[in-house]
Order: sequence, then structure tokens, then C-alpha cells
Amino acid sequence: MFTIGDFATMGRVSIRMLRHYDAIGLLRPARVDPSSGYRYYEAGQLKRLNRLVALKDLGFTLAEVAKIVDADVGTAELRGMLRLRQAQVARQIAADTARLARIEARLRMIEKEGAMSTKSVTVKTVAPVRVALVAGVAESGGHEDVAPVIGGLFGELFGALEQAGIAPAGPAMATYAPAEGDRLTVTAACPIAPDADPEAAGPLEIRTLDGIGAAACYAHHGPMAGIGEGYQALATWIEDNGHRTDGTAREVYLVAHPEPEERWRTELQMPIDQG
Repeated sequence: MFTIGDFATMGRVSIRMLRHYDAIGLLRPARVDPSSGYRYYEAGQLKRLNRLVALKDLGFTLAEVAKIVDADVGTAELRGMLRLRQAQVARQIAADTARLARIEARLRMIEKEGAMSTKSVTVKTVAPVRVALVAGVAESGGHEDVAPVIGGLFGELFGALEQAGIAPAGPAMATYAPAEGDRLTVTAACPIAPDADPEAAGPLEIRTLDGIGAAACYAHHGPMAGIGEGYQALATWIEDNGHRTDGTAREVYLVAHPEPEERWRTELQMPIDQG
């Protein structure tokens, strides 16, 4: 048998945690010395300890942990439960990391209020382009609503292009247009060659995106979490120069995945009225 200190060391937990588990009945010592009160554990109890710690670290409550462990769930079933919760935790970490990036980007915009540079804004004509596209609707223009929609659309787009054997003929792009209420019509598009066979495109729509006579453009460098800074620069420039826009926008992904995010380059294009 092992003292509580030795058992804690072998189990990579604290003595305090073992005492707590004993107090609530999750892991009783194998023996308690009646005269000294010292707790002693057996090596076989590490099996139960490993399950307790793994389940607790994956977010199960102690009451849930007790039910699972006391049910003597088999190793295969337990592994499946842990893998499922592990995936949930990983998704939550990814979501929290993305939210932190958006918060940092918003703080940068707040710090630049009143001093945001618009020197990088240019005006150019955008030519019509033949594309394959899929469309969807986001419930609002907020990142939390747009991101899953546009991500799903691009997955569908490139999957269908690959299946049809149609090669992209230029950088992918997204278009955004106001819809009913707060909604936003979103498309994921990819330029294709003029001789690409529309019949092979399956669920994709093949059409020509209209050109833009005059578009205010901004080149955003880096992760998409900071793209709001580019839109605010465009808004400031458009207003300062007496222009108007129709509320639509395009994002052209000049450099994107699989390149590292810090190397991404996205051109934002907003039509303007020069009259």
C-alpha cells in the first residue's frame, strides 16, 4: 500500500484533491489506520483515479463523474465518451480563441477612432467575372452569423468544383447584399474558365457577376478577425469624400488558406456613387 502522499505523486494529483474525493465518497482509501487516521491506497485504485480526473477535466460535474464511474462503464464506451467530450472542448476552445481575436481587433478599432488612416483606400473599376457560386442567408451581418454560413458555402463550393473537375480560374470571393430585415444574402464564388461546362457543375450556379463601375477598395492583410478595420476605413473614406454606397460588398481572397493566416490578403470592394 501507499501513503496518501505517494499515491498523490503517482496519480499526478494533489493530496488535497484526494482528501476531497474521500470526503465526498468518490475515492475512498483502501485502508485508514484506526489509531493515526493515515490514509493508504492500493495501485489498483489508480484506474478509478484516472477516470475521475479525465472526466472532471473534460467538464463533467462531480455528480456526473460519480454516476459514470460507479456504473463501471467499459473501457471502449468510456473512451468514446471522452473522445466526444474532448471534441466539444476543442470546439469551445477554438470558438473562445476566435472570440478573443475579434475582441482584440475591436479594441484596435476603438483605439484608432478619430485617427483611422484611409490612405490605403483606392478607387478602381471591377470587370465582370464568370463564376461558379452557391448562395445562402445569414441572420445578420454579425460575425457569429456570417462566419458559419460563409464557411459552409465555401466547403460546398469547392467540394462541387472538385467533383465536377472544374479548376478555379482566379481567387475565390464572397459577396454580401442586404436582405429582408437584418438578414444578409451571402454568396461564395470562384472564377471559372469561359469554356467550363455548366452541365458538370451540379448544384452550383454558373453566371457572370456584374462589373462595378467604381469600387472603393481596401487591401486587408492578416486574419479575417481583423477585417472590420478595413470596412471602417472604407466607411470613413466614403463619407469623407462625399460618396454613397448601395450596402453591397465583395471580398476577394487574394492570398488565403492553406497559407498561414498572418499572410492572408483580402481585397474589400464596395461600389460607390460618383455622381
